[in-house]
Amino acid sequence: MQTVSTAPHSIEALCALVLSYDPNADEEKIKEAYTFAKEAHRSQKRATGEPYITHPLATSFTLAEMKLPPPIIIAGLLHDVPEDTDRTLDEIEERFGSDIAAMVAGITKLGKIKYRGMERYIENLRKMFLSMAADVRVVFIKFADRLHNLETLEAIPPKKQYRIALESLEIFAPIANRLGMGEIKGRLEDASFKYIYPKEFEWVKELSKSSREGKQDYLERVMRLTKETLHSADLNDAQVHGRAKHLYSLYRKLVRHDRNIARVYDLIAIRVIVDSVADCYGALGIIHNKWTPLKGRIKDYIAQPKPNGYRSLHTTVFCEDGEIVEFQIRTKDMHVIDEYGIAAHWAYDEDGKISTNPTQKNRQPEWMHELADIHRELADKRTYLKSLEDLKIDIFKDRIFVFTPKGDVIDLPEESTIIDFAYAIHTDIGNTCTAAKVNEENKSLDRVLKNGDMVEVFVDKSRKGPNPGWLKFAKTRHARSKIKQYAKSRISSWISGIIPGTGK
Repeated sequence: MQTVSTAPHSIEALCALVLSYDPNADEEKIKEAYTFAKEAHRSQKRATGEPYITHPLATSFTLAEMKLPPPIIIAGLLHDVPEDTDRTLDEIEERFGSDIAAMVAGITKLGKIKYRGMERYIENLRKMFLSMAADVRVVFIKFADRLHNLETLEAIPPKKQYRIALESLEIFAPIANRLGMGEIKGRLEDASFKYIYPKEFEWVKELSKSSREGKQDYLERVMRLTKETLHSADLNDAQVHGRAKHLYSLYRKLVRHDRNIARVYDLIAIRVIVDSVADCYGALGIIHNKWTPLKGRIKDYIAQPKPNGYRSLHTTVFCEDGEIVEFQIRTKDMHVIDEYGIAAHWAYDEDGKISTNPTQKNRQPEWMHELADIHRELADKRTYLKSLEDLKIDIFKDRIFVFTPKGDVIDLPEESTIIDFAYAIHTDIGNTCTAAKVNEENKSLDRVLKNGDMVEVFVDKSRKGPNPGWLKFAKTRHARSKIKQYAKSRISSWISGIIPGTGK
């Protein structure tokens, strides 16, 4: 997917884009929504000096690039109308129906996140998460809205630029990652990067540019050779594309590798897109037969998908002239899901056709519903603020997947320990845990787990409960709350035992 231009778009171009993937789309309804929004925003200007309608139009372009159904495109055009104009949600429902009005209402309820102290900020985030669990389509619109705002930040004061960019980098991008929306995550990060770390942004931008200079001819040669090799092995429908790494992702990798660009093998990766899973493994064998793979650089995310649903085969090989090149091999469906994540389930039905089935809004990942439950529990603002740090650890950090001996995958935040793993399986397992093995080796319960670890936990059923000392290394909210809960119950029973009448 190409980056959206900040240049003004036209409603005709938007309709043409929607019709390119959904020939049955109601073009007149999209144009009607545009006219309605344009009239409602007629007296408003953006900070850039452009007519306000350029913003909802750009928002809808991003949604259309994700190949989302027309109702979501229409909601994108109307998303700021009730909050910023004198037109009402009732008018939108009357003109465009209850489903579109519900999406617009979801965006309106979020409001503009205003920085009037931490409590107000957190309360807005709480509303955002609850809206996500109610209807994830609201999040698609919010991401598209935020992307265009980031792309036009030059027009607002530096302090506000920084606040919006930081929120996008620390809150929006991680949520996009959890939803498997890789392309949206990358664009949110890159658009925020230059305002949060301007010097680093310029350094990485120039480093990326200079590292790629002179390599375009080489890349095209390798792509041509790859295509010829695959076609000669009867993978005639294989598509071969180049992919440049997002700048913020490159920056994070450079920091991990002592800022040495030579150690970043996927600066430019080659994507091979085939028809089936069997073809993925076939293509991997063909590529390895032509070029020697680097040891330890083959990753099978098809057999073991990432927690956010990402599936692909990765391999790094010594290519032509000894250059190191990364290949990513996937099916067409995997590619769409990598780009758009959960949004892809809205765009296509099981037959590969555009789906407009409103019941699909129940396809949210389970973690979103769990998050909504947490936020309901923490509706009291004081409790909410105290629990924010735990919430950040559980939701906004990178995730790892860890295996049980039976092959079940347990999804945990990075830096989780064995005790977090035990509680993630079941509270009783956590409470009675006594020892564990990681990859068949005995390890202490404070061992920090890594992606792909296989963990076996041993319990003692006669154990009365957890050790309060586990709080020193338990990381997840769930584990910490259960340990604290047991400690409180022990104190209560002790007090009731020595002071008559204090027991319930």
